[in-house]
Amino acid sequence: MKHIVVLTGAGISAESGIQTFRDADGLWENHNVQDVASPEGFQRNPEMVLRFYNERRQQVMGVKPNVAHFALAELEKAYKVTIITQNIDDLHERGGSSNIVHLHGELLKSRSTRDENRAFDCTTDIKIGDKAPDGGQLRPFIVWFGEAVPKIMDAAEAVQSADIVLVVGSSMQVYPAAGLVGYARGSIPVIYIDPKPAVNYEMKSNKNLRIIAEKATVGVRQIVDELMNI
Repeated sequence: MKHIVVLTGAGISAESGIQTFRDADGLWENHNVQDVASPEGFQRNPEMVLRFYNERRQQVMGVKPNVAHFALAELEKAYKVTIITQNIDDLHERGGSSNIVHLHGELLKSRSTRDENRAFDCTTDIKIGDKAPDGGQLRPFIVWFGEAVPKIMDAAEAVQSADIVLVVGSSMQVYPAAGLVGYARGSIPVIYIDPKPAVNYEMKSNKNLRIIAEKATVGVRQIVDELMNI
């Protein structure tokens, strides 16, 4: 069974109504990303950061997967599929995909400030004073700017084993995730779906790069139909 690895970014979730921070102004829901997505921001103002993610968590729980999420899940009928996502929502899970690597963490989980590896299910607000079993303050299970990306080697190994790589809704500018395409074997097809594709160095080196300048719901549906009819 051929292995398809799908790298997804903010664009696929945006079509479900989730705000992104890929714009040039560096703002996320009118917040500077360094204030709400860095360890330093959390140290300066933990109440604001927790409130910010509490709002994002409630937002995610109120939206639904879109055509692109459901279409990617269809691929599992004929292929081994690994989803590697930069997104912190659970829309791939709810869309039916079963093998998902969350590079940047998961909004519906929390962790202790003392242990970055152990996660707890979280569907309610996190407040100052909420403790993990080890006594540490609970915080979102999110990889913030400046923190290590624990799943990056798992993701790289998946790309190395891929027969086809799809890139969906990613700016391909945020590293280390943007460098994952460089692990693909040189002969395999790489398909990049984004309405404003920004081909990076790793993509340019692939001789079988195909660009589909469409939003995720259109481009993914097109490619899945093609792959299911090979």
